[in-house]
Amino acid sequence: MRTDEVRPYWEILWKKRGHLAVKRMFDIITAVILLLLAAIPMIIIALMIKIDSRGPVMYRQERVTTYGKHFRIHKFRTMIQNADRVGTAVTVSNDNRITRMGSLLRGLRLDELPQLIDVLEGNMSFVGTRPEAAKYVEQYRPEFNATLLVPAGITSEASIRYKDEYKLLSVSDDVDKTYVEQVLPGKMKWNLNSIERFSFFREMLTMLRTVLAVIGKDYD
Repeated sequence: MRTDEVRPYWEILWKKRGHLAVKRMFDIITAVILLLLAAIPMIIIALMIKIDSRGPVMYRQERVTTYGKHFRIHKFRTMIQNADRVGTAVTVSNDNRITRMGSLLRGLRLDELPQLIDVLEGNMSFVGTRPEAAKYVEQYRPEFNATLLVPAGITSEASIRYKDEYKLLSVSDDVDKTYVEQVLPGKMKWNLNSIERFSFFREMLTMLRTVLAVIGKDYD
C-alpha cells in the first residue's frame, strides 16, 4: 500500500478525514435502523430461499476490504449450492447456476441486504469499491490498491455504470480473463475517480443514483 501510485490517494483521503468520520457514523446509524426495519422481510426472504432450493440461506464467499483484510461477505444465496465449484466468481447473462428466487433477489438487489451486517462490523460501507474476490485483487495494477484505503462498499459509481456487466461477460470465451482485462480496469477508473472527488455529500448522491438505477434509470 505504501507505493508512489497509492500515496496521492492517501493524501486526498487524509485531507478529507472529517468526511470519513461522518461517513462512518452515518454507516453505523443507518445500518442499525435498516436492519430493524428489514428484519421481518429478511426472515421471509430466508424462508423463500430454503423452499426454493437446497443449500444454506447465506452466501459467505471470502472478499477483500480495507488494507487487504480478508472477510467473509454476507449475502443471500442466489445460486445453487457450491456454485463456485462449477463456474467463475463472476456472473454471466443467463447463468444456469442462478435459482428462481435468486433471479428475483438479484433484480431488486435484495440479495445484498445482509451486507448491513458487514457495514456494522466495519468491513464494508454503504458506498465504496465493491469487494472483490482475493484472486482478482492479486491481479490489481499498483494504482488499483488505492481503493483498499477505505472499506469496500455495497454500492458505488462503478456499480451503477456496470450494473449490466454480466452481459459483456456472457459473450466471452474466457470470463475471468475478460473481467480482469476489460471490466475491472473500467470499474477501477470510476472507483479511483470517486476517491479523487470524495466527499460525504457526493456519496449521498451515489446512494440516490443507485436507487434510481435499481428502478430502471440508465447512466451512460
